[in-house]
Amino acid sequence: MSDNNTTNGRVVAHLATPRGRFPHVRRAGDFVYVSGTSSRRPDNTFVGANADELGVTNLDIRAQTQAVIENLAEILQAEGAALADLVQVTSYLVNMNDFGGYNEVYAQYFDEDGPTRTTVAVHQLPHPHLLIEIQAVAYAPRRN
Repeated sequence: MSDNNTTNGRVVAHLATPRGRFPHVRRAGDFVYVSGTSSRRPDNTFVGANADELGVTNLDIRAQTQAVIENLAEILQAEGAALADLVQVTSYLVNMNDFGGYNEVYAQYFDEDGPTRTTVAVHQLPHPHLLIEIQAVAYAPRRN
């Protein structure tokens, strides 16, 4: 059910399909809620994750953080919003030793005028190649 203030959830067609029955984004009035977003590509590979011929995995928090933020931007754009409209983000890191690299890339997009932020460590994310996931809320009044 939807009205002028609420829309159904939306899966953004050109991004990786969520690994569950939930949308990438949902609008509630002037607020846009973005589900946890990772660096996963539509082909189910991950930015910032590769393995050599012996299977040794190299995971890059900087590349993953940048990809996550760029995916957030695309999801927001689907609802007529932008990164500048974010008011709150929650970041989930598998390892707090990655905080420095994550923070370095995050600062390329946001400063003290940006969204409020909480960063927490989690035991694991839905795939062993993921180092970070971010969920977000934006304030983006509808443009008529």
